[in-house]
Amino acid sequence: MSATVTLAHVAREAGVSPSTVSRILNGTANVTPDKRARVEAVIRRLNFAPNVQAQALAAGRSFSVGVLTQDTSPYYGETLAGIERGLEGSPYHPLVVSGHWEAAREQEALDLLMRRRVDALIVLGGVIEDAALQAVAARVPLVAVGRDVSGLSERCVLVDNRAGIRLLVRHLTDLGHREIAFIGGPEVQQDALERRLAFEAALRECGLEPQAGLMRPGDYTEASGERAAEELCRSDLPFTALLCANDQMAFGARLTLYRLGIRVPQDISLTGFDDLFAARYATPPLTTVRQAIAELGQVAAEAVLRLLAGDHPQLPRYVPELIVRDSTGPAPLLSH
Repeated sequence: MSATVTLAHVAREAGVSPSTVSRILNGTANVTPDKRARVEAVIRRLNFAPNVQAQALAAGRSFSVGVLTQDTSPYYGETLAGIERGLEGSPYHPLVVSGHWEAAREQEALDLLMRRRVDALIVLGGVIEDAALQAVAARVPLVAVGRDVSGLSERCVLVDNRAGIRLLVRHLTDLGHREIAFIGGPEVQQDALERRLAFEAALRECGLEPQAGLMRPGDYTEASGERAAEELCRSDLPFTALLCANDQMAFGARLTLYRLGIRVPQDISLTGFDDLFAARYATPPLTTVRQAIAELGQVAAEAVLRLLAGDHPQLPRYVPELIVRDSTGPAPLLSH
């Protein structure tokens, strides 16, 4: 029977207007508890399945939240899982499009999402100019994760990258390391630039001078960590610790060290940044800093829901937590 039951049937059986039924379904009705209970009882008895598209059209909403992500890495996978969790229980669902760290493709993705009439937007990282995001934010509620958008700072979910890197450098220097190598991310990304600058500043705070020869660029992938670690190990500059700007590059660096017969942590201590789920299962388990990736996605989704409801959420800056595992240990007496 559910295939033939209409909203008008429900309204007639419940003794209310069709618009009242529609508002109850949309969660916007201001009715007495008895009237609401009567309508909901009829919906259950008739097994009424509302037409979601028709509801959205009538309400002037799509009940979708656009998500501009960048790639299919574990980091963004965990963030998306958090977004889905944050939208649970609401009428909204995520519509995900990737920009692949290219400004032109990010703009195309934004245009696509706006053509789909998303009700709000969550932006994960990216390199598109702030002006483009400001223009979108003037049309729909927007929350950014992992980047500080000029003029929209109150809608940005940010991690204190400087504090996270400082924790890692302090941990390594407390273990006696003085020659610390670094593999950074692509500095077109705000967080990658912040982490490299924070690494240099943290070394100086510890009385150490950064060595350009011990710093290599990566692109946040495992393959780039593998390549950069090999370059460092083939160079003439010794080091006893390697700090990678994310966990994925640390996983790649670990493979290079294994292939070269370099023990972790006996010969070289190794750290990442993020605390991906796989970090605890690396060999050895990876020392890193946790930035609660899924929680960041959940917070962004919950903030979007509050913006849609007319509220103004306060978004704190998250301070990463040092997670010490087996990949770091005391500096060896002789530099590698």
